[in-house]
Amino acid sequence: MPIAQIENLIRYVTNSEGKTTDVLVPLELWQQLIHSLNTDNISGLAWIDEQEPKEQILADLQESVRLAAAGQTFPISQLWEDATT
Repeated sequence: MPIAQIENLIRYVTNSEGKTTDVLVPLELWQQLIHSLNTDNISGLAWIDEQEPKEQILADLQESVRLAAAGQTFPISQLWEDATT
């Protein structure tokens, strides 16, 4: 979204002296901003995922393979819910 279009969506709050004190941002724009701040542009991963130690990633993968080998599988809907909460 071009900056000029974003500027038209933002509203400013002023106090009784006319000093700007706050900014109102539409929720959809706010969510896009937060998402872009929390996502690595190169990998597409969330910042928290980029910071996860490689040892933890490997341990999680090994546990997933162990569960799959033992026949413990999960419906995709459950995995999706776990990933988005």
